[in-house]
Amino acid sequence: MIVKTFKLTLEYDGTDFNGWQLQPNAQRTVQGEIEKALSKIFKIPRIALIGSGRTDSGVHARGQVAHFRVETDMPADELMRALNYNLPRDIAVVKSEEAPAKFHAQMSAKTKVYSYTILNRQYASALERNRVWFVPRKLNFKLLKEEAKLFVGKKDFASFANVDASRTCDAIRTIKRLEIRKNGGYIRITIESDGFLYKMVRNIVGTLLEVASGRFPAGSVKKMLRSKDRRCAGVAAAPQGLCLEEVKY
Repeated sequence: MIVKTFKLTLEYDGTDFNGWQLQPNAQRTVQGEIEKALSKIFKIPRIALIGSGRTDSGVHARGQVAHFRVETDMPADELMRALNYNLPRDIAVVKSEEAPAKFHAQMSAKTKVYSYTILNRQYASALERNRVWFVPRKLNFKLLKEEAKLFVGKKDFASFANVDASRTCDAIRTIKRLEIRKNGGYIRITIESDGFLYKMVRNIVGTLLEVASGRFPAGSVKKMLRSKDRRCAGVAAAPQGLCLEEVKY
């Protein structure tokens, strides 16, 4: 048998998970459930699964990527079938492939794409309550799009990271694109960047909605970026509207 590096593309509903990352207090996590299934398949106490990044409690994924290494003769398609048989219904492996030994789900990533969905109407959705952020107040959609343009490019996003993150790491990131589309009461925001600070997308979305609802005046985003102070920006958007769509390599 040889040591193989497997690259997994994963889809999951984050509603009933305490985030991606394995936790010592035995709370349910995406990483924990997949590692449990891998242990069962390969009969090894633990196989370390490394994701492209963490997602918080309630956050979903259509294209999370993770990798692990194991000594086996099992082909990638058989692994996919075995994992999906042993995983809970709120996680699915949508692709399994062998990768070069040097592949790293996090370090090899070039950009990530997140989407955020807002339901902006007078009544909530019973069916999509765990997939959207329900915002019944009136929003200035034109202003929302104008302010969003200010996030695109290479900038210091310290004002849009949680305070601990902005103090302990470089807050410079490059947002490649930020698209906003409206379809009826649904507003979908898509953001692609070379990296994201902790809660950066949710803080950007929450701030944009506060501008669009009149709490902050037009031009506020520019001032917030310059301030490099999390206290100057808006509140974080709810987790359930956020989805990791794709990791590009």
